[in-house]
Order: sequence, then C-alpha cells, then structure tokens
Amino acid sequence: MATTGLGISSDGSVAQTRGITQQDFLRILSTQLTFQDPLKPIDNQQFMAQMAQFSSLEQTRMSNEKLDTLLAQQAANQSLGLIGKTVEVATASGNVPGQVTTISFAGGQPMLTVKSASGELMTGVSLTQVALVRGSAT
Repeated sequence: MATTGLGISSDGSVAQTRGITQQDFLRILSTQLTFQDPLKPIDNQQFMAQMAQFSSLEQTRMSNEKLDTLLAQQAANQSLGLIGKTVEVATASGNVPGQVTTISFAGGQPMLTVKSASGELMTGVSLTQVALVRGSAT
C-alpha cells in the first residue's frame, strides 16, 4: 500500500504519520553539511532560512501542545458546573434524562456519573454524550 506525501494511502485510508523532531532535523542538517560539495557550499541565506523555518515549526508545535492542555482544563472546569444539573445522555436507545451526581477523571478527561429517573447509575459518561443540559434538578 503506497502513501502520498499527505499520508493518504492508495486505498483511501489515512496513514499514521510521525512529524519530524528537532533531533531528526539536526541529524538531516549535519548529514547535509557533511556531504555538501566543497566547491558549492550551502548558501548562508538558505541555511538561515531553514533554521528559521524549523524554529517557527517548533514554536507552532509547542503552541498546539499548550492549546491542547488548555482545552482539557476547560473541559474539566465545565464539567464541574454539571454536578447537580439535569442532563440528557445520548445512548443507543435514545436520550436518557438524569442528574449528574459525580465526576471523575480518566486519562485527563472528565467522566460523569448520571443517575437516571429510574435510579439507574450511568457511569463513565463522557461530555460528548451529554445531549442537553436542563439546569438544576428539582
């Protein structure tokens, strides 16, 4: 199965790709410098442009990691506000109303425990399963 530069295989599925790390870049750069033609050394401007591009790429990667952390913290903060609220949980058989009783964190993700009107406890409910928030239980 061949893949394109975008990581899409010939059968249409998306292949897992691993980004280049700083260590990979430095290894490529040192190899390039080792095997360069002594009569045509690398242009200083081109060299500096490559370094600047990699620096920019590294800063973008770090920003993305920080944004991911921020999103996880925001989800955790939002989930705390659901304790005691009546919600509808999307299930295979339709939406089930219930009250959020507890919140736990699994792998950094908030997981709700919802007590349905019939008294059944639904554990491990993710925020994506919450279809509707109605407010405080009455």
